[in-house]
Amino acid sequence: MKCIRCGTDNNLKDRTANQGRCKNCHHPFVFEPTTMGAIKITDPMFAKVLDKISINNTLFFTPRQLFYFLDNKLRRRILNSFSLGFFYIFFSIWTTGFVGGILSLFLGYNAFVFVFLIFNFCFVIYLFTQTTSPKINKKNRKNSARSLLVLGVIFLVIGIFTSTLILESFTIFTISVIIGMLSIYLGIRQLPKINVEQDFLFEDSQFQRWLSRWQQINGTISNMLAPPQQQNSSAKVNSDVTAYSFDRLVVCDSADIAQILIANNFHFENNCAILSITGYPQSIFATTMEMLRRNPNLQVYAFHNCSPRGMSLVHNLRTNSQWFANTNVTIIDVGLTPHQIMNTKRGIFIQNSTESGEAAKQLPPETKDSLSAADLQWLEAGKFVELESFTPQRLIQVLNRGIAGVRVGDSSSLLVEDNTGSSYYIESFG
Repeated sequence: MKCIRCGTDNNLKDRTANQGRCKNCHHPFVFEPTTMGAIKITDPMFAKVLDKISINNTLFFTPRQLFYFLDNKLRRRILNSFSLGFFYIFFSIWTTGFVGGILSLFLGYNAFVFVFLIFNFCFVIYLFTQTTSPKINKKNRKNSARSLLVLGVIFLVIGIFTSTLILESFTIFTISVIIGMLSIYLGIRQLPKINVEQDFLFEDSQFQRWLSRWQQINGTISNMLAPPQQQNSSAKVNSDVTAYSFDRLVVCDSADIAQILIANNFHFENNCAILSITGYPQSIFATTMEMLRRNPNLQVYAFHNCSPRGMSLVHNLRTNSQWFANTNVTIIDVGLTPHQIMNTKRGIFIQNSTESGEAAKQLPPETKDSLSAADLQWLEAGKFVELESFTPQRLIQVLNRGIAGVRVGDSSSLLVEDNTGSSYYIESFG
């Protein structure tokens, strides 16, 4: 493992002899991959993760975004550590030769055939479990489903040819057809179901220990945002500034998302105000709302998690007197919505909890009426997606695409009017 300070390569013997420090500059290592079990992190890898999520320190991010990003990188490393094709070829030959060779002493040469058939049946089951595993991402589940289809076709061709023309065995022919058709059936069945819920590879408490040790040894992570500060006092704003207003307002369902957008200058680049439904940033909330209410053409964009609380955001904005109750302000829901999640082709980290499912069942009638039956069913199943599962770059792209789609009438966006006559959602996002 290379030292991130001086670049010197230290093997396990070097790290052990120097009590976990670099043999050259004696800088401590944060991670020791040989003691971490299935999850293996090195100091250079973690440093690279920090560079990637911040786009070389040009974007700010939250610890929660880093948590998701690291999980995704580890998930890819674990699954791409070997080639599925090489694994299949190597072990089918080795298992057939070794186990079949032993059993052939008792069962004759037919043992090789039956061991090969049993191995392939087990491999089909393995691929099927991969298509349903919450520990791998959408791409790898999709590859496993496709592998089932390919394996089924190949096995049918080889099995039928071998059993009829070489072995002349109806039993082996029947077993080959069953395994091949089973593999094809499972592949076809699982391909539409690959966008399932996922589990994290590590606990949040473990991640916090890694983060604390990293900053203790390597200093504060400059582009990682601290928790949003709750300020009760209002900041003084120049009267020349308050004389103006904004044409657009982005309202987030959490202070964390509003903080990410503000820290990355989304409000400057898009000439819009950014607030959270919780009133963040508190110091300028009242002044900003006063400025916004002066614009009769104001457009409000609701940006939220795909969760019961997030889906209630538009309703809260429409009915809360602190926001836009009894006004004709246009409120546009740019997501995230279940419809968007179900229609996107990109991998999304979907979670599931009983609490989320129960909360969905308690949604107000106005919110339920704005959802399709499929959307409501998705939420009541306990599924949800957090905006912080996206990197800062993609989060900004998602919001930019939503706003741009509304402004220009993008054909990839679908605006649907709800029962208030002024709330919409965007069908797809980046």
